[in-house]
Amino acid sequence: MTLLPSHPHVTTIRCLVPALLALALSACANIPDTPGSANLRTAQSLGLSEAPSSAQPSSQWWTEFGDPQLTQLIGQALASNPSLKITQARLARAQTGVSATDASSGPQISAGLDATRQKFTATGMIPPPLAGSIRETGTAQLAGSWELDFFGKNHAALEAALGQVRAAQADADAARTLLASSVARSYFQLARLYAQLALSQRQLTQRTQMLALVKKRLDAGLDTQLELRQSQGNLPDARLQIEVLQEQIAINRHALAALIGGQNKPLELTEPAQEAIKQIAINSSISADLLGRRADIAAARWRVEAYSQEVAGAKSQFYPNINLVAFAGFSSIGLDRLTDAGSEQWGVGPALRLPLFDGGRLRANLLGKTAELDAAIESYNATLIEAIRDVADQLASTKAIAQQQLEQRAAQEAAERSYDIARQRYLAGLTPLLTVLATETAVLNQRRQGVDLAARALETQVLLVRALGGGYLAKLPGATALK
Repeated sequence: MTLLPSHPHVTTIRCLVPALLALALSACANIPDTPGSANLRTAQSLGLSEAPSSAQPSSQWWTEFGDPQLTQLIGQALASNPSLKITQARLARAQTGVSATDASSGPQISAGLDATRQKFTATGMIPPPLAGSIRETGTAQLAGSWELDFFGKNHAALEAALGQVRAAQADADAARTLLASSVARSYFQLARLYAQLALSQRQLTQRTQMLALVKKRLDAGLDTQLELRQSQGNLPDARLQIEVLQEQIAINRHALAALIGGQNKPLELTEPAQEAIKQIAINSSISADLLGRRADIAAARWRVEAYSQEVAGAKSQFYPNINLVAFAGFSSIGLDRLTDAGSEQWGVGPALRLPLFDGGRLRANLLGKTAELDAAIESYNATLIEAIRDVADQLASTKAIAQQQLEQRAAQEAAERSYDIARQRYLAGLTPLLTVLATETAVLNQRRQGVDLAARALETQVLLVRALGGGYLAKLPGATALK
């Protein structure tokens, strides 16, 4: 075995290496303890049932209403709505971030070519004949590096980027559900307005017929000018209600056209019939599987995961960076000699960078990432609590509206009977016209209330479908998924 010669510089290096290694290890261990102040709320802490819901919406839930026109409108909206395309563009941008992060963790190779004409100093370390001369210098080489991820910095960055992609994907799914529900609600509102318009037109027809009857009775001496004026005064009010409803229908059609991304032209739409729209049955309780069935909860949860990885990445920056670097190429004074055999050069070896004194930059970065994680956790908690309230509200409204419809139908039947009796008594000369008009108003009010309740029932079903996730199903982070 050949021993290295004992040289003062060699001895110094041998002494410095253990000292530097010891310093590196001590610096690595000096990571500040920065526990976050926020904690994820669990399903158990919010009182959610562990049993899965008995029924869940399908991903094409709008088809269950049995209205082909509604299905077509939602399909057009999902294909062309600008807001939905914005979320899809954000998803594509997040995916490119993953690709960039993944690429940076692999070997990096670059090529360079430099050519310079320069004057060398005559009073420096460069000897004659170069000293004071003007020459061309050239370098052509390949350089490569590979950061060895011993402490998980690159892995944490990649996982953080993947978490943001999954959150962006969940945001896109949430936007899709929101858009579909908005189209359905606008469509049901339009059906309500058309039903109300039909009632108002029927009212105008009835009052026109009543006016003709009063004129006949007046000619026969059975009524007076008072009944005639009362009957005539009801026609302008009926026509006013028709005009108001027609304005609301036009505005609603414009809103529906905007949702489906239509151009500035009338929306080609068949008048929707409220009574032809089917009710869909959703028997559900608020259970723990709600966490994976709402896209907004999944997005918030994946952001927590992403920020957790960013905290891990911030901690890894306290450790040294270890790289393998290499280069190979040509370098010469005089471009005509650049490719000569004696101009080649190469080098290979490890490189270590250790943060020792950074003025608190790494600590501040870690504290900042921890604060961002706390904010993400609290945002998740707020989203979860709001989702539970949303489902509870829609379930309560569904139950209440069903009971209200039962009572309204009974009230309408009574009003219809009263109107028939009042009209017969008026024709027999036993009841004044004011009584007939009052009972007619009660009937029309009940019919309008029935239309409004039917519209509310349909809208509440849409809201309940949206609150239950609209058929979305996500797999939350395996290591930290809530049970």
